Amino acid sequence: MLKPEKITAIIDTREQLPLTLQINPKLVLKTETATLGTGDYSVKGLEDIIAIERKSLDDLMGCIGTGRERFEREMLRMRGYEVRGIVVESTWAEIEAGSYRSRVKPNAALGSLMGWIAMGIPITMAGNHQRAGVWVARMLYIAAKRRYEQLKHLV
Repeated sequence: MLKPEKITAIIDTREQLPLTLQINPKLVLKTETATLGTGDYSVKGLEDIIAIERKSLDDLMGCIGTGRERFEREMLRMRGYEVRGIVVESTWAEIEAGSYRSRVKPNAALGSLMGWIAMGIPITMAGNHQRAGVWVARMLYIAAKRRYEQLKHLV
């Protein structure tokens, strides 16, 4: 069985506020910085299979508003990954209430998020930056563990 201590998470070089990838209070994943083609987080050796995008609420609103065209291209690329998703440092309630600094209306924001979900991109609302680190760490570990199990059966 693959242990979390055996994997190394890759954090994209453009990630401005890297997450602490904490599986539990006693275990933080090892990390390296590298350029990823898509997403902000992956696993070393599985960069073509796993792509996780992290978004703060303000960054998300920018992707829905003025940066939409660029972000839509990223979502199209992300669909080619076996394991993919967006982890948002917010809640659905904050988006519904318009608790952000942007001209994007809550209904437009929710519509965009639902559109990406319908496109096959899972979205996790983590609540805040710290919880986002926990969710991303768990996603990376579970994805790596499943891939390891699949490959083990081929030998």
